[in-house]
Amino acid sequence: MDIMNWSGLRLERSNGEALYLQLASALADAITCGEIGAAERLPSERELAARLGLSRTTAVNAYRELEARGLVRGYVGRGTFVCAGIEREGAPFAWRGKVALGAQRTVDPSMRTFSRYATDPRMISFAAGAPALDLFPIDAWEAATNRVLASAGHLAHAFGPTEGMPVLRTRIATRFGVAPGETLIVSGAQQGLDLIARCLLDPGDVVVMDRPGYLGAIQVFRSAGVHVIGWDIVRADPDELEDLVLRYRPKLLYTNPTFNNPTSRTLTLPERRDLLEVARRYRLPVIEDQTYREMWFSTPPPKTLLELDRQEGDGGIVIQVNTFSKVLAGGLRLGFVLADEAIVDQLALVKQRTDVSSATLVQLVVADLLASRDFDTHLERLRVEHLRRRNCLLDAVHSIQLRGSLVPSPTEGGIYLWCRLGQGIDARYLAQVAATSGVGIVNGDLFYPDAGDRSGADEVRLCFAAVHPDRMGEGMRRLEQAIGLARSNAGAFTSAGTIA
Repeated sequence: MDIMNWSGLRLERSNGEALYLQLASALADAITCGEIGAAERLPSERELAARLGLSRTTAVNAYRELEARGLVRGYVGRGTFVCAGIEREGAPFAWRGKVALGAQRTVDPSMRTFSRYATDPRMISFAAGAPALDLFPIDAWEAATNRVLASAGHLAHAFGPTEGMPVLRTRIATRFGVAPGETLIVSGAQQGLDLIARCLLDPGDVVVMDRPGYLGAIQVFRSAGVHVIGWDIVRADPDELEDLVLRYRPKLLYTNPTFNNPTSRTLTLPERRDLLEVARRYRLPVIEDQTYREMWFSTPPPKTLLELDRQEGDGGIVIQVNTFSKVLAGGLRLGFVLADEAIVDQLALVKQRTDVSSATLVQLVVADLLASRDFDTHLERLRVEHLRRRNCLLDAVHSIQLRGSLVPSPTEGGIYLWCRLGQGIDARYLAQVAATSGVGIVNGDLFYPDAGDRSGADEVRLCFAAVHPDRMGEGMRRLEQAIGLARSNAGAFTSAGTIA
């Protein structure tokens, strides 16, 4: 709904009721009846006041009234979102008003939306981050599963240790050069980040992270009630990082230094050493997300922060998060955390509250694959195919008619193209128009943890790995159509902040 051109709004200045209460009541009615949807972003107070001819104070007070009623929630740098949906007709109990404030700290539904795109046959989705699932090693997986069931069927169907099955912990530890006790198995890297946040952060703490950076990490930290401050991962200036540490005194630093999501930027070895030097100087724990490390095309990336910390420093300052989602399949829900044994023990204590044991059979099958040549053979095939798909998408981008409207940054690995938009196109608007055209993309503003009004507004992320080359041309044709529509309406969207 376009609130900025809302014909149903009627405010009476002479009826004795404060204007902000009238505005709040009108918006509340629109939320209740579904004219304004759950999780919808409302215009800023300044925009709303300007378009409705009201004072900014009136708009601010109206939003505060709605927040007091539990209908909206405001986030610094992100805006005000509807946090209450429509009650089901005839519902015996009004659950909307019972949702805890902690659960309302983030209402951004983006990640759930991207996952839906991936399962919708009508969509060509460049949105969800996934590998080439058509290359999943089905034969090797079936053979490993049969071996596990034949030799350890009783273990495969039983609860396992919260820390993970010993055989998988040992094989991961061997592969990454740590001790088995320094390995924690989790149900995907997202759970690993959530455990770290619940273990190390208190409401009101500060986290410094990549800017732009992983949307899932931003959501985890916001849900923990902490202040998230961005460090420019593209420039990777250690002086800027040190200034942020001195200014904000963060509790931890989160970074995705290898084929960063969304930019695919990889920190050089000197940049990694500079980052660690700052972290050691201020005794700042570092969360290193190495989700995409295995996805290089021709040259392996530099040593990880975890390796450098242990080889060149005192060790123990880095916690590394990783996953099998980007190299096998996200549906397996299997990841791991590498850290000092003391913090692994603490994370396991937090994990057992909600997840006593990660899926045992999947752990044993992956452990079997790691012990064979099958896993590395699959990685080699995946790298070749991902490079082919990146090149295919680049060719498709360069072939579209709207020259200069989509400019990708270079990448030598990972699964994303980070693109800049031209011609005054707003990325958020383009993403919405693209979805109606049957193609999924991700607007860049979502990746800025402390976004201003225009951060990421002219950037989009495209995942090339999950789309078969046979569909990329059609996907770009749909995106070209969406770009044309977005360009023709760019002025109206930019001035109003929403779709006309």
